[in-house]
Amino acid sequence: MLGCWWRACLRVSAPRPAIVVTPTQRWLTTTSARCTASAREQARDNVRMEEYPCEVIRNFSIIAHIDHGKSTLADRLLELTGTIDKKERGINKQVLDKLKVERERGITVKAQTASMIHKYASKNYLLNLIDTPGHVDFAWEVSRSLAACQGALLLVDASQGVQAQSLSVFHAAKDRGLTIIPVLNKIDLPAAQPEIVAAQMQSTFGINPEDVIKISAKSGKGVDAVLQAIVDRIPPPSGSIDDPLKAFLFDSSYDQYRGVVSLVAVQGGLLKKGDKIVSCYTRKKYDVVDVGIMHPEEVPTRSLRPGQVGWVACNMKESSEAHIGDTLHRIGVPVEPMPGFKPAKAMVYAGIFPVDSSDFPKLEESIKRLTLTDRSVEIKRESSTALGQGLRLGFLGSLHMDVFRQRLEDEHNANVIITAPTVPYKVVYRDRTVFVSNPTDFPEVTDVATHVKEVQEPVVKASIIVPEEYLGDMMDLCFMHRAEDLDHRYLDASEANSARIILTCTLPLSEIVTDFFDKLKSRSSGFASFDYEDAGYKPSQLSKMLFLLNGKPVDALGLIVHRSAEQEVGRAWVKKLHKVIPRQLFEVPIQAAIGKRIIARETLSAMRADVTAGLYGGHHERKLKHLNNQKESKRKMKRVGSVELPQEAFYDILSSKK
Repeated sequence: MLGCWWRACLRVSAPRPAIVVTPTQRWLTTTSARCTASAREQARDNVRMEEYPCEVIRNFSIIAHIDHGKSTLADRLLELTGTIDKKERGINKQVLDKLKVERERGITVKAQTASMIHKYASKNYLLNLIDTPGHVDFAWEVSRSLAACQGALLLVDASQGVQAQSLSVFHAAKDRGLTIIPVLNKIDLPAAQPEIVAAQMQSTFGINPEDVIKISAKSGKGVDAVLQAIVDRIPPPSGSIDDPLKAFLFDSSYDQYRGVVSLVAVQGGLLKKGDKIVSCYTRKKYDVVDVGIMHPEEVPTRSLRPGQVGWVACNMKESSEAHIGDTLHRIGVPVEPMPGFKPAKAMVYAGIFPVDSSDFPKLEESIKRLTLTDRSVEIKRESSTALGQGLRLGFLGSLHMDVFRQRLEDEHNANVIITAPTVPYKVVYRDRTVFVSNPTDFPEVTDVATHVKEVQEPVVKASIIVPEEYLGDMMDLCFMHRAEDLDHRYLDASEANSARIILTCTLPLSEIVTDFFDKLKSRSSGFASFDYEDAGYKPSQLSKMLFLLNGKPVDALGLIVHRSAEQEVGRAWVKKLHKVIPRQLFEVPIQAAIGKRIIARETLSAMRADVTAGLYGGHHERKLKHLNNQKESKRKMKRVGSVELPQEAFYDILSSKK
C-alpha cells in the first residue's frame, strides 16, 4: 500500500514537459485575429453611410392585425432589395422573427429593425424597415416603432378584411402624423375579396381604393409596387449633419460581452466610434465603442448620420441605464430632449417564483436582462410564506404574460411558478385611495373595521368585429362576462355589401385576462377579432377568496372575485386542489372562504393502515378497540398537524387551465 502511495507522489511531483508553441501555431493565431479585425473593417467600408443623405432615406414600419402577413412581406422586401439571398419559395420564412417563441407560435412579439439598400431610378435609397407585432398585448411595441418612422404600410388581409387591431394601429399611425400606404395582401387566396375589402377600407379609414396596392407577399406578386410607393409617397426625414448630435433611443438589447446595445434614430449631427456622449435622462457619460446598422444582422459602419437608424454600443453595463425614449447628445453640446414615450400601463399582474428557492438571485437577474428588450413589464419584489421570495410583474395582457414566461424558460433556462393573473383594483378608504394588485393585500370588504368605502375595478372598451351570423353568440358571451353599454353597427356604410359587424361594449378587465379570447374564437369558429383600450375604473362588488387547508389559509392561492361568480369559482378551485394535494395521515378539509363564510368544501380522506390485519378470531370488540385507537390518534394529528402544499402541487394547480 505504501509503495503505491510513494509511486503516485513521484508521478505528481515529476516535472511536466513545457507546452511549446511552434512558429506555425503562433502565425495561425495572429493571422486569425488579423482576419477577424480586417473582416470588420471591410464590412465598415462596404456600407458607406455618407452616401445616404436624408433625401434618399425612407423610415417606415409595417402595421396590421395579427396574422395578416407582416413578416412575410418583410421577407419579400429583404429579398427584392438583395439584403438576404433569394432562395427557393418557402425557405425564407419570417427572417426578422428571431426569438424561439416567435418561431414556435408563428407570431411577432418583438419589433425588429432592418436596413435595406434599394436602387430606384438610377439612385440608391436607404430603406429602414421596422416589422411590428400585431396582437393587442404588444401595442406598446408598435407605438415605439412608429416614433422612429415617417411612414407606415397598413396591411390588410384580402380574405379576412378590416379587423379590430387594424383600426387600432391605423389611428396610432394617424395620431403621429405618418404617411400611410394601404396594402391589400393575400389576393391569391380562393377566399380573397379584394374589391369588397377595398370598399371596407374606404368606408372605415377614408382611403381611396385607387391608392390601395394589391399584393401576394407569399408569392411576391405586386411587391415591386410597394417598394416604388415607399420611395415615392413616404417623405424623407429631416436633419442636418451640421446640427449638434441628437439621437433618439427607441429600443435596446443585451450582449454578454458588450453590455447594452441601443437602437437609435439620429435626428441631427454625426455619431461615430470614439465619440463621448451623455444621456439626457440619466446624465451618465459614455464612450462610443462601435456603431452600425441592422442589415438585417449587425453590420458595423464608420458613422451614423441624420435620418439614419442603427445600433450603438457604448459600454453601458446596467440594463436600467438604457431608458426607452431617451435622447443622447455629445458631451458639452446640450440639446433639447425629444418628447419620450408615455409609460406603458400594466393591465395584468402575476407573481413569479422560482421552483427552487435558492434560484431567486438568478431569476431576478434573468428578468432584468429580459425586460431590457421588453420595457413594458413592471417589476416589484414580493414574498410568500408558501412559495418564498419572488417578484410581482405587471404585463399588458395575458398573452404578453405567457410569452414572457416562455422566453424566461427558453432564453434563461428558468423553472418558475406563476400565480393566477390579477388586475389592479382601486380601494377607496374614508381618508385615502390605494391601488391593490396582490390578493394578499386586498382588505376584507365585509369587515367594518377596515373602513373601506368603495372598491373599483378596471374596465375596458372592447371592440369585436365578427360576421353577422355569429352576432347572437358574441352578445351572449359578452353578457356572460358582465358586459355593459352593448352596441353594434355594420362595418360598411352600405349594409347590403357587407355582413361584418363591429360590436362595442364595456367589459371588466378581470373578465378578459383568463379565457375570454379562447371562448371568443371558439364561438365564432375563429372569424372574430378582438381589441380593447383602457376605460378607467368603475365601482363593483368584489370580495377576497381564501383557500383553507385544515383551517389554515394559503396566501399564494388568494383570489379577488365578483359576487356573482363566488360559488362557481370556489367550487372549481376546491376540486382542483383536491386533485393535486397529496393525502396525509389525517383527514384534511379543503375550503374556499370569503370572510367568515365558507363557499365550498372538499374533504381529502386520510391514509389509513389496516390495524386489524394481524387479528385472527376473537370477539369483534377486540377489532373495534384497535379501530377506535386509530381514530383517536388521527384526531390528535389533525389537531396539531399542518399541511404543507409542495411546490409541485403549486405548479400543477397554477399551470393547468382546467
